[in-house]
Amino acid sequence: MTSPSRSGVFQSGSDPRVERFCESISFDARLFEEDIRGSIAHARMLAAENLINPAECAQIESVLEEIAGQLRRGELPIRVELEDIHMHIEQALIDRLGDVGRKLHTARSRNDQVSTDFRLWVRGAIDRIDERLVDLQHAFLGRCEGDFDCILPAYTHLQRAQPVLAPHYWLAYIEKFHRDRGRLADCRRRLNQSSLGVAAVAGTSLPIDRQATAEALGFDSPTANSLDTSSDRDFALEAAFCLSLIATHLSGWAEEWILWSTIEFGFLKLPQAFCTGSSIMPQKVNPDVLELTRGKSARVIGNLQTLFVLVKGLPLAYNRDLQEDKPPLFDSFDTVQACLELAAPLVAGAELRRESIAQRLEEGYLDATTLMEYLIAKGLPQRRAHHLVGAIVKEAMEQKRPLAQLSLAALQEHEPTIGDDVYGVLGVANAVRAFRSAGSTAPPLVQRQIEAWKERLQGAR
Repeated sequence: MTSPSRSGVFQSGSDPRVERFCESISFDARLFEEDIRGSIAHARMLAAENLINPAECAQIESVLEEIAGQLRRGELPIRVELEDIHMHIEQALIDRLGDVGRKLHTARSRNDQVSTDFRLWVRGAIDRIDERLVDLQHAFLGRCEGDFDCILPAYTHLQRAQPVLAPHYWLAYIEKFHRDRGRLADCRRRLNQSSLGVAAVAGTSLPIDRQATAEALGFDSPTANSLDTSSDRDFALEAAFCLSLIATHLSGWAEEWILWSTIEFGFLKLPQAFCTGSSIMPQKVNPDVLELTRGKSARVIGNLQTLFVLVKGLPLAYNRDLQEDKPPLFDSFDTVQACLELAAPLVAGAELRRESIAQRLEEGYLDATTLMEYLIAKGLPQRRAHHLVGAIVKEAMEQKRPLAQLSLAALQEHEPTIGDDVYGVLGVANAVRAFRSAGSTAPPLVQRQIEAWKERLQGAR
């Protein structure tokens, strides 16, 4: 049977090789729920505008629901000559309803149909990713109270820098994923316009109601320009960028925890259910989930590049190149969702190696900056205080002892204004308590942030 997309202008059928080359059913079959939903909304609008009668609309809607059930159960035969999911559904409708089925495509092109389906799918996928991000935020937040008494070294240039509370680390990731959620929400808002009714490229001369179909499908409004709509894949690129940044944040977290779980760092014990063994070394507990999370970010970022190259030279309006927009975006959503589904339980199940952390916590002179700020508070210029503390650290390094173990006399040799109160800011625990600026690791401020995030995330699930 000839595909409904081939009109009477063609004098022969397609070359089978062309059919195989042009098909997209192998990947766009996952759009069937959206296509059925859009087609029912379109049929109802056609009936409301007297382009089909109510009985025909009821028949179309009923059969579309039957087809949807078949597709869910995998019972609808796949035929390569029908190219895509849209033509499979339409042909199944025509096979059962004849001319009544042929009326469904009135005032509609595959161009606006595909765009509408794709927008609906991306919108739903964004909502699913947002839910997983909330789960991950909850996992980090759930650690905060239990880890509140644990101090960790913060790093710059992967060198020990200053001490922070462990929940300050966890809150940092909550902030990152909050920005990710905000970007997804912005993307969702921009894509939430209905393409349905712009037809192929210029609109239609038939009396349709695009506002009605937009509202029926949960869109904020119809798109404004048929030419733009037919070619627009901004929403796909924007979603791919959002996913790339999520993957990048996950990759950075994975890298950090891979390092932390090594004997060299000794900060973290990973849950063994999220690790694998070695085929030859029986002692190994490898962080494969974290390594693959880090590795899969490359695919997601690569998919964004693919989409940019795909659209960079396309003229207005629709071009068949746009068929290739779906595999990379589908893959990005699938990959990020898979990573997020494992990330939340992995975060919840990890354990800080408190004894190992505490044994080396005073190494690296994490309190040096606090000592410098102590001197600034005494009236010394910052650059002079910075130089003096460097000299004090040098002496402590030569003696192989922490700053808090230097005698007051030794400290006063460098700066006479140093008093006994200096020992109130030296040592890691004292240094943490000395912080006070907004957004810092000061314990009262961290506690306040924990409570604020509990409130913010309470209604997010």
